[in-house]
Amino acid sequence: MNRNDFLPIILGSDENAYGNVRLIHETYQIRPLLLCTRLLIPTMHSGLFDLIRIDGFDQDDVFPGALLSILEKHAGSYKKLIVIPCSDYYAGMLSRHYDKFKGLIANHFISDSLLDTLDTKDKFYELCEKFGLDYPKTVVCEPQERENALDRMDFQFPIVVKPENSNAYDYLHCHFEGKKKVFFFNNREDYLAMIRSMNTSDYRGKLILQEFIPGGDSAMRVINSYSDDDGTVKMMCLGQPVLEEYAPKTLGNYAAIISRTDMDIYKKVKAFLEQIGYVGFSNIDMKYDHRTGKYMMFEINPRLGRSSLFVRAAGLNMIEALINEVVYGQNNDCVYGRASALWTNVPRTVLKRYVTDPALSAEINGLYRQKKVIRSLWYGKDLNMKRIISVSRYAYGHIKNYKRYYFDKDQASFAELSQ
Repeated sequence: MNRNDFLPIILGSDENAYGNVRLIHETYQIRPLLLCTRLLIPTMHSGLFDLIRIDGFDQDDVFPGALLSILEKHAGSYKKLIVIPCSDYYAGMLSRHYDKFKGLIANHFISDSLLDTLDTKDKFYELCEKFGLDYPKTVVCEPQERENALDRMDFQFPIVVKPENSNAYDYLHCHFEGKKKVFFFNNREDYLAMIRSMNTSDYRGKLILQEFIPGGDSAMRVINSYSDDDGTVKMMCLGQPVLEEYAPKTLGNYAAIISRTDMDIYKKVKAFLEQIGYVGFSNIDMKYDHRTGKYMMFEINPRLGRSSLFVRAAGLNMIEALINEVVYGQNNDCVYGRASALWTNVPRTVLKRYVTDPALSAEINGLYRQKKVIRSLWYGKDLNMKRIISVSRYAYGHIKNYKRYYFDKDQASFAELSQ
């Protein structure tokens, strides 16, 4: 490759952004351009990218003009410009405003009309119903229906309650006491206490009330995929989370994943993505219901997930799949993740303490012995002293959060979470 073949432009500065920056450096030894409103801890003190900070870049009235200016500035220096969003709101703005960037961005994103059918959980469940995917029993309520929504449930406590899109701008930027990314409730009183707190905020989105699918963190599954410009899936990787995060703002985010293979679910999800004409990266969360043997779909995100480096741990490279198609015109067959490896965003001591399944604990220890482990933020070619200190403090913060917030989902008792 020549250094002016393409310029990757990363939107965001979280773990997802750093994972993509790292993958680009490992694969191509080039410096991407990173655009954000401010640097978050995962990308601080890194020497792997060029940075442009833009005030209000995550807002709809700033984003199109700011990105267009940068694209036009760099278009003459590179054959292709590749844009990689690392959040739902950046991905959404790219879909909505893509016409403004035609001829400047080489890769494509799902259309605004397709995005509108899956960008919230309730819409995604309508697609699941149409295309034969399973999902949990669900009640969707408008803001004025929050207090009475329990009366419509045809399932019992415990329940899980989520915003229609916990990564959307309006929920991320609202404020109320007890705010979490996802809520677990064992009784009506605790649910109503949360609702009355939420109603003091300016969050006016829908709420999703769901049956709790039995099982702890290791019952979860995640599939990351890449679909080419024709909507054909070219790469898929399945992961089994073995531990999630528990701090309120990140509750439910994956903390450690072992890559797996399951051709049945690969084929089912591949057929779904191709039937709806999906283009680009996707990230689908689901949970295995041992009562029925079915995978229950939770949501789809129009981007790679913050834990997507688990794909690299399995020996696959989603960024390379994109570049091979868009920059070099390759048309490869679909590749499926088949190897087992561990991705983790937390220290090993956390895994030893909170992964309690003996078989999983033994497997994790074996993967460490075999050196089949990737930690997103701990990259040997990007460890100056300031970054070592920053990443180490970040890791220590995880240890404190687990001591304070951890609870056993498998026990299906969530009373302490309301305290």
